Amino acid sequence: MNLAPPAPPPAGTCCRFLVDSADEAATLIRAHLGEHARVLSVRSVESPGWKRLLAVPKLEVIAQIDPPAGEKADEPAAPDPAAPVSPRRLAEAPPCSLPELLRRSGFSAGVLERMERRAGWADLVSGPLHRGLVEVGRQLCAEVESRPARPPLGRAAFLGAPGSGRSTALCKWLAAEVYRRARLGHVVMAEFDRPSASGPLPVFCEALGVPLAHYPAGTRPAVPGGFVYFDLPGLSLRDAADNANLTAFLEQEEIAERVLVVNAAYETAALRRVFAAGRGLAATHVVFTHLDEVRQWGRLWDHLIESELEPLFLSTGPSLTGECETEAAQALARRTLSFAD
Repeated sequence: MNLAPPAPPPAGTCCRFLVDSADEAATLIRAHLGEHARVLSVRSVESPGWKRLLAVPKLEVIAQIDPPAGEKADEPAAPDPAAPVSPRRLAEAPPCSLPELLRRSGFSAGVLERMERRAGWADLVSGPLHRGLVEVGRQLCAEVESRPARPPLGRAAFLGAPGSGRSTALCKWLAAEVYRRARLGHVVMAEFDRPSASGPLPVFCEALGVPLAHYPAGTRPAVPGGFVYFDLPGLSLRDAADNANLTAFLEQEEIAERVLVVNAAYETAALRRVFAAGRGLAATHVVFTHLDEVRQWGRLWDHLIESELEPLFLSTGPSLTGECETEAAQALARRTLSFAD
């Protein structure tokens, strides 16, 4: 017995899909909604509880069926918030404007105002949502990547407040230097008057075959083209005077490259204090850590743009190797915006 194919949903219907990739979303949208469907929004969704440590985030895609030319779509019904979402099960969802979607992704009022002042913003808001998201991402990435590129790190201090993951960030960078770029060098630890726990750095350096010395020690490369990285005590966010020893050390040793390590899970006010301390220490680069604990990455655009520090990488997990994104702006755009056209 031949069964007739199911009738497509009426024009104007909004549907939700939870998928693993943009390709899977495109296949499902064509299969369930037909050729007249368009994407309204895309966002990353993490697994609940401990599963988020093992599972790759999925994509929640909202699509709408456009009516044929000359026809007006019926008003879509509100979705049932309790309905389960899966690649094979659809639930209706209301359409969303470009500014509203950006706010939901964590974009601050300052970044939105910055975008609204640009030529062509009205056209982005009135046009297809997925194309507006693509263009916003393209513009933000271009702004970050248009700054003059600095030479590769070679002799740099890693700076950060206690709890920022400074030593872990340094381990990740060392792993990339040794394994990916096949570079040689050594690490210098300095404590001054505030001894700090060394964490995994000594054992990790031994495993990598990277010499680690305690200051006073040689602070210049020991081999031609080699690196020297400095693990320093945590910087203070209370008073710039508390960082006098750090400032004196950096100037005395003529360390021009200064990497500010920032815990991205901090509240906005704490993040601003960290960047203020970084400016006081003439930071040149930035690393964002603990991004596996951050649900909305959109708020990082403020700091990536306003600080004018060169992003070194985004740390997306606690592992001492890997779990990092070296193309920070592109990674942030992928996480907060849709690139599916």
